[in-house]
Amino acid sequence: MGKITGFMEFQRLQEASEAPQARKKHYKEFIVHLSDEHAKVQGARCMDCGIPFCNSGCPVNNIIPDWNDLVYRGNYREALDTLHSTNNFPEFTGRICPAPCEAACTLGINELPVGIKSIEHFIIDKGWENGWVVPQPATHKTGKKIAIVGSGPAGLAAAQQLARVGHDVTVFEKSDRVGGLLRYGIPDFKMEKNHIDLRVEQMQAEGVTFRTSVFVGKDFPASVNNWAKETISPAQLDKDFDAVIIAGGAEVPRDLPVPGRELKGVHYAMDFLPWQNKVVAGDKVKAQLMATGKHVVVIGGGDTGSDCVGTSNRHGAASVAQFELMPQPPEAEDKPLVWPYWPTKLRTSSSHEEGCERDWAVATKRLEGKDGKVEKLIAARVEWKDGKMQEVPNSEFEMKADLVLLAMGFVSPVATVLDAFGVEKDNRGNAKATTDGEGCYLTSVPKVFAAGDMRRGQSLVVWAIREGRQCARAVDEFLMGSSLLPR
Repeated sequence: MGKITGFMEFQRLQEASEAPQARKKHYKEFIVHLSDEHAKVQGARCMDCGIPFCNSGCPVNNIIPDWNDLVYRGNYREALDTLHSTNNFPEFTGRICPAPCEAACTLGINELPVGIKSIEHFIIDKGWENGWVVPQPATHKTGKKIAIVGSGPAGLAAAQQLARVGHDVTVFEKSDRVGGLLRYGIPDFKMEKNHIDLRVEQMQAEGVTFRTSVFVGKDFPASVNNWAKETISPAQLDKDFDAVIIAGGAEVPRDLPVPGRELKGVHYAMDFLPWQNKVVAGDKVKAQLMATGKHVVVIGGGDTGSDCVGTSNRHGAASVAQFELMPQPPEAEDKPLVWPYWPTKLRTSSSHEEGCERDWAVATKRLEGKDGKVEKLIAARVEWKDGKMQEVPNSEFEMKADLVLLAMGFVSPVATVLDAFGVEKDNRGNAKATTDGEGCYLTSVPKVFAAGDMRRGQSLVVWAIREGRQCARAVDEFLMGSSLLPR
């Protein structure tokens, strides 16, 4: 609980960051974790609230008050062990999680909540700096073999949990490097990829085998990045392994069916972001899609759109605009109405701070250009009445656009992958599997399990880690009859 009166004595402290104009010149992380003294003070703000709603607000149910108290008392090693007991990869969530735990913080009812995410960031960085994060290989082998398709956070979490109880785990990844959308979706300035590499090294020492550039399935659509050099059929996995987990991402983007969509210069966000990550990794990329000197319009107001904004600014775009179909949310939430749930409110990302014109309640009507190349976007303002969208009369306007990036979310996993496995799908196109009771995470196909975006659709990294961990327990129970893995 930290210091008994700490929440009355100390104010919330934001992590230090590099100035926007300076950080736009590079692709490295620009947020600095708290100092030891500042971390102790922030841990001291955790109050004796009786029922820690932060635990349930966090999808992996982090034991937050415990490690806040341990940080306050300077017991950093024990704090790391407590953090790792529920979260395999706090260096991921401590950087890119939106922190639903903070929205559920009891102190947040009438004050700024405890800086839980900044304390998590501090703990795990302290652990790596001091060499406390080490491999934990199993003491004995079970002889069971498990294939995991997809090396994003769900696949990685499942792989680590299963390897630590003695199973032989092989992770298949269609890209040339491990990490899934962590590697080729999230920009390096939000999370440098050495964090993934360090975990891969740890997991290899724990017995996990990684096979990259291997696509499992058939007929991979050209609209989704695929750098595979080898294809393996689900039938082969069924033959070679005792259980299979499909844990790929929700990679089918939502399209914009308007006149002019076919013009050059109109691209999905995932035709834009991964290539910059490859360049930062040292790869030579031919004909990289660049925003340099262009008027960029990003359609979609979520995290992916924000990532497009930050990358475009680093390319040296002439201008960057981002708009959202929904109305502008309030600057502050109605706490008595929404606490402890995730509130709808205006959020300004670090990329927005670097330069971006934002707008809301805007719908694209058509795209226009010359010689097959987009030059402008025609839009109109909309209003919502009784849950229905209506165009505001005489509100049409145009925006100059040399590059239009579609970042309106992802609708489902790649259908051909699920079809290749023959699993039953839900009405949203995800693999159908429950999360409770007997046979949880098991699909309609014997010994084939599904977790993360593949099962629940587009979601957060922290939800993927939760599902990977829970799926690992389900697989262990399936193979061994019981499991000591935490749920």
